[in-house]
Amino acid sequence: MLSLPYDRLLRPGPPQATRSRRVASYNLAPAQERYSVPGAGAVMVPVLAGDRIEIMNDEGGQRAELLAAHRDGRLDAGILGAAADVPADGLRALLASGQPGLDRLRKGMAARGIDIGKARAIGLFGDRSTAGDRADFTAQAEGWLVVAAPGEAMDFERQDTATPLTLLVNRARPREAGSFALADPLADPVLDLRVKSSTAEAYLLRAGEYLQIIDVDGRQCTDFQCFDARKVDRGIFNPLDVTSTRTLMGHSYPMPGLHAKYYDHDLTPLIEVVQDTCGRHDAFAMACAAKYYDDIGYPGHANCTDNFNAALAEYGVPARRGWMAANFFFNTGIDAHGVMYADEPWSRPGDYVMLRALTDIVCVSSACPDDTTAANGWTLTDIHLRTYAATERFQRAVAWRPTPDSEPIMTRETAFHQKFAAMTRDFVEYRGFWLPNSFPGCDPVESYWACREGVVAMDLSPLRKFEVTGPDAEGLLNWVLTRDVSKLGHGQVVYSAMCYPHGGMIDDGTLFRLGDQNFRWIGGSDEGGAWMREEAARLGLNVMIRSSTDQMHNLAVQGPKSRELLAQIIWTPPHQPSLEELGWFRFTVGRIGGIDGVPVVVSRTGYTGELGYEVFCHPRDGEAVFDAIWEAGQPLGIRPMGLAGLDLVRIEAGLVFAGYDFSDQTDPFEAGVGFTVPLKSKTADFVGRDALVRRKEHPSRKFVGLMIDGQERVGHGDCIRIGRAQVGEICSAMRVPRDGQMIALARVDVAHAEQGTEVEVGRLDGHLKRIGARVTAFPHYDPKKERPRA
Repeated sequence: MLSLPYDRLLRPGPPQATRSRRVASYNLAPAQERYSVPGAGAVMVPVLAGDRIEIMNDEGGQRAELLAAHRDGRLDAGILGAAADVPADGLRALLASGQPGLDRLRKGMAARGIDIGKARAIGLFGDRSTAGDRADFTAQAEGWLVVAAPGEAMDFERQDTATPLTLLVNRARPREAGSFALADPLADPVLDLRVKSSTAEAYLLRAGEYLQIIDVDGRQCTDFQCFDARKVDRGIFNPLDVTSTRTLMGHSYPMPGLHAKYYDHDLTPLIEVVQDTCGRHDAFAMACAAKYYDDIGYPGHANCTDNFNAALAEYGVPARRGWMAANFFFNTGIDAHGVMYADEPWSRPGDYVMLRALTDIVCVSSACPDDTTAANGWTLTDIHLRTYAATERFQRAVAWRPTPDSEPIMTRETAFHQKFAAMTRDFVEYRGFWLPNSFPGCDPVESYWACREGVVAMDLSPLRKFEVTGPDAEGLLNWVLTRDVSKLGHGQVVYSAMCYPHGGMIDDGTLFRLGDQNFRWIGGSDEGGAWMREEAARLGLNVMIRSSTDQMHNLAVQGPKSRELLAQIIWTPPHQPSLEELGWFRFTVGRIGGIDGVPVVVSRTGYTGELGYEVFCHPRDGEAVFDAIWEAGQPLGIRPMGLAGLDLVRIEAGLVFAGYDFSDQTDPFEAGVGFTVPLKSKTADFVGRDALVRRKEHPSRKFVGLMIDGQERVGHGDCIRIGRAQVGEICSAMRVPRDGQMIALARVDVAHAEQGTEVEVGRLDGHLKRIGARVTAFPHYDPKKERPRA
């Protein structure tokens, strides 16, 4: 046998460090903190001597005001080594505006004795600042820093929107575990309790009271369990039950909203979720127990079950070998094979879950002691608990991340929320907003018929709006959109796709031309705005792309009677088209009710396949706009439409929806919107053109319609088969109210895309149950678009 020299077996050098790429929120060093200052908003953070402070203008064109104050509230710009050179008028206006989001800042400044009545501020940036502009300071003393991004209601024609700033703080002394400065309480706390690392605490929560469970340092799991206190008094100890909760919720993890509840096994609702700033938790399984650690080779390891037993003994709750628990900040999921997996938490310092007691409950919370996996980010820290009186009011909200690198934004209410909330309690979270889903007085089928025969109103405010302005605005848009923007006239709107270089779709949307170099892109996602900024920066173009979603909310008025309704209330100046003159895919600027009325932009666009319009306004005017439309619509039988009803009309009309009918893995041809790619007539190059030429010449899949046999429902993701082979999948499906026919929009292999081709839709595992179908043209309704053109 041959022997090898030792050096032939040696792998030289030390081990290579694991360097996973992480998004910005989870890649901060211990000394770094990042805060997002929303447009027309402000934040306050503590600073210490030596801290380095960086302010970044995220989108450009946004001015900033900075105030610094000593611990006793005295204002002193010298804390930042600078001079206060402008009046703090912007911050004063924000605090006086009554915006709900600024209440805590207002109270926090008052509590610290910071009076800005005649204050001056450090002024930064301006309306000509570019995206990415920065300013740096070093704190000279301990105190408070207030950063504001002032802004008033946007003028739709000047496009002077307010956009976010980013505040980065690099601490002179990296904080130690447990030393993160918790945010101010959301209200006056009833209970303020720290759960030390690797321990648990039991406590009583009265009916209606709120519980805020806070991850102090980030990436620390906490198990939660509770019992009906009145049952405990009778010696009945029924904890939250995973099976009851999942069954009644129809969901693996309860989310904030009407049905966000946890139940015991008697089906008694004990607690509900109100707010969640993290957005990623366990699927509701077991608290860690001694057996778990014994079985992986760590006998005697501290565990949440034993800690629960010790804490609950005070209330007479019998000990268990294992407790089911709601596992907050524990990042788990179920893979395609039904196996549970785990990774490090998404929670950042200060993230929290807010719960509300539905009856008197005995509660227990832990700070998980697992240091054997990534469950706590390999570092064990504390959990903090605060409770608030039942008389407080907190808006339901979950965290929404516009892009992976973004700071989370809590779910917001649109300008029309309260009006729709008077008609329904069925709201769903959609891209950071609450939108009505259905109405008890007008179910989805009723709203379908109202849209097809009369008129409906629906909230489409979450559509993402971006103001694209500057000398190179047309050039950028002609580069990132598939449509020929150079042919778009003033006052016109065009529907377009936006693609990556490989031809996959980023988004679809409509482009408004307000001037020679003034445009407004309205799409479904924030990725479109991010992509435009990235391409503008890469190419060195002189253009600003600023978000205006929060400055323009829109109510869609759709149906054959929509023109008759809006013509009664929309006034336009002589140089703008009247409502009756407004052509398809054009817009006008006007007012509600006359020359002194509420300013609006009205476009003849929609997502229903009917004659229709969208009315855009500033959120402060939302209720006035809604009231005017609703009142004028009463003689015409106007009805509300939610997302459930919208799905019926848009599928029947063949209108595609992101995440269902297209993604970055599908090109416009495969999504049925190939008409947005004028490869022959558009002479300017654009992103993805070469890939789209190849894809069009050598297609592999085609977007088609399907007619489904019988009345069994099919849905998104169901496989389409011929024999044993899968040849496609369902994108969107519905039962047509007018004739009861099940139809679908689908993507199939080109070899089987010919109209009339017989296929089968697979249910269960795709083989055990098959539903017959045949390929048809789409759209199924008004294929020549004669109704919206009417």
